[in-house]
Amino acid sequence: MQSHDVAPRPAPSATDPVVDVDQAEAALIEHYPRLVRLAYLVLPPGLGRNRRVLTAHALAQRALPRNRTPVPVIPAQSAAPAGDPGYALIRLRVVRTALEAGLPLRRRAWPKRSQLPSPLPRVWGLRLFPRSGGADELALDRALSALSAPARAAYALRGLEKLADGEVRDLLAAADVTDLDAALDEADSVPAQYPLLASPEFDPCSLQARPTDLMRRRQHLKAALVGGVALAVCGALLALPDGGPGPDGAAAPPYARNPAAQAALDPAKLTKVSPAAWRTSARTDFSVWPARGRLTGDRALLRRALAVWARPGESVRVSATPGTATGGPAGPPQLLYAGEVDAARVVLLHDGLRVVRYAEPKDGSAGAALDFARADGARRADAGALVLGRADGNVRFLTAPWVTKAAERDLTEPGAGAMDLTLTDGVTSPLSGPVERSGRCTSWNVLELTDGDTARLVSDLGELVPARLTTGHPGRTGEVAGAGKLRDWSPYACSLGTVRGQGVRSVNVWEFAEQSLPDRSGRAVWACTRAETWRGGGAKVLAQFATPGGAYGAVAAQAEDVPACGEREPHVLAGVLWKSEEGGWYLLAAGDPATESIRATGGIDAAAEGPSLTTEAEQGGRAYLESTLKDGRKIGGLR
Repeated sequence: MQSHDVAPRPAPSATDPVVDVDQAEAALIEHYPRLVRLAYLVLPPGLGRNRRVLTAHALAQRALPRNRTPVPVIPAQSAAPAGDPGYALIRLRVVRTALEAGLPLRRRAWPKRSQLPSPLPRVWGLRLFPRSGGADELALDRALSALSAPARAAYALRGLEKLADGEVRDLLAAADVTDLDAALDEADSVPAQYPLLASPEFDPCSLQARPTDLMRRRQHLKAALVGGVALAVCGALLALPDGGPGPDGAAAPPYARNPAAQAALDPAKLTKVSPAAWRTSARTDFSVWPARGRLTGDRALLRRALAVWARPGESVRVSATPGTATGGPAGPPQLLYAGEVDAARVVLLHDGLRVVRYAEPKDGSAGAALDFARADGARRADAGALVLGRADGNVRFLTAPWVTKAAERDLTEPGAGAMDLTLTDGVTSPLSGPVERSGRCTSWNVLELTDGDTARLVSDLGELVPARLTTGHPGRTGEVAGAGKLRDWSPYACSLGTVRGQGVRSVNVWEFAEQSLPDRSGRAVWACTRAETWRGGGAKVLAQFATPGGAYGAVAAQAEDVPACGEREPHVLAGVLWKSEEGGWYLLAAGDPATESIRATGGIDAAAEGPSLTTEAEQGGRAYLESTLKDGRKIGGLR
């Protein structure tokens, strides 16, 4: 836990404004979510997400003064609520106590109240933690965890409160921080991704709940009946010398002695596949990947990874793709990788249904992370790579043993060519992530894997298993290879950001129609982008509309968990209101080649034979679309 210098607290001045308890309470109630988020960001990450959530709420609630309280004079702030002296007082008290919570306990001094676990709020039997964000939020959280508490406070005050550096200095000084220059300089080392602070990743008021260990709770109940024995055992454990983390690292205490469960935690029983097994195996998926990495023989690391998988402790950050079970292994899993990746030790495991990634800092097991992803039913095309780690906006992959070459390609620049990546024991050199300027996606880098004569594209969507990219008519899709197919994907590359973190297995783009634009504006292209998931359901479909000269396709319609534009139902119909350069508004609609006619009803009444419809409209007009297919069936517009 990091420490920081604390100055003697100055005595309030008689000229300072005075806030009574009613005014402070009104400010606390009105801005409670904002204050709790601020406390959560400043608190030390080593507390674990569950305890950080509860402590943040406790500090915000304790910030209410008992009576009329002078407020130190702080210049007018740029954030709207800061003009309220009540809010200024509550915010100052929240920041001060959150900083105190990160101070180390001293032998010769009584601990401060904020350094002790709070009895309230308390939720028995549940672990509470914010909803997981995407890869950007994860990278920011890791970067903030490396800062000192005053630097985290400075970053949060800049990003959440919109304070200028001079205002941050005044507030931190009032919160008893002495080395203000060091705090601001350290906060400058983290990129200013302030909009990410408003994401659910950092919101301790929007929570997920998971049960604590049910078996362990039962054992605790039984232990209460024999309290004397429990006290004796605890006393004996406290008398043991401190030898650092146990063999299970950040895992919770064991709750069972089931022989099968214990066998699953034995590193000696891990399955390690021969490096040449994939050449003769009838299957080519993750089950034939050999064990790679310099730490495959580190039994202590493997033991910690298996124990944390079976029993993740409160300090472990756990994430899973939708529909993925997070329970322990049923038996000894397969080892895919164990080695050092950037600043972490990483272990990849596979149990036939899931891929599991365990990561811990090189300097200990504090801050361990556990990630789950489904991989059941994977084929050779789906099992080409796994994400090993992300750092500084870059990602490293572990590639399949049959991959002979890896390259980085910007999907938005189809003519730019691919940049080769080095492969070291299957591990790629860093691949840079998507680039945004002024909030707009300007590039989307993907991984190109060469397998014999076949090149495949996969994209990191914030999960362990990258999504495979394809193009073509549903049911007859193919790899994105060659100049023509790369051009097909280019206008729609940035739409991949809409399906991050959703357990996506593959994404297909199909340009299903071309349409002449009115007022001699050229021809537009209609495409549907369908993202299939590992769990089968929950597919997302986007209908996009690309005009001549446009770098990006505009999303005209979208839907989830529908068969449209898929192998089961390849047909699609979509429409958009469009304004020409001459100022006229039109309703444009298009269907796939099997469309015989299209009709618009509702606010706009029009009909057309063939797979496209163009009619004059008014700005803001709405219509219901229906098409008749050549086989006589009718389908509605995607929305």
